[in-house]
Amino acid sequence: MLFPEVDKMIEAVGSKYLLVTAAAKRARQIKDGSPLTIDSASSHKEVGMALEEIVAGKIVLQEKQDEEQEEKES
Repeated sequence: MLFPEVDKMIEAVGSKYLLVTAAAKRARQIKDGSPLTIDSASSHKEVGMALEEIVAGKIVLQEKQDEEQEEKES
């Protein structure tokens, strides 16, 4: 059985496509040396660690559109 469960991961993010994109980006950050935001991860691979962080609510996802609008307002 996979941990975390797929349904819980999709619930946490809202879209399986956003989940995949966010997990890949965070996995790259972890691989490049960024510290984990959770105390301990049960996964030994970066993608699994990223998914655990997302399900735990430690990673806040923002849509790119929101970021672009904030830049225009500044």
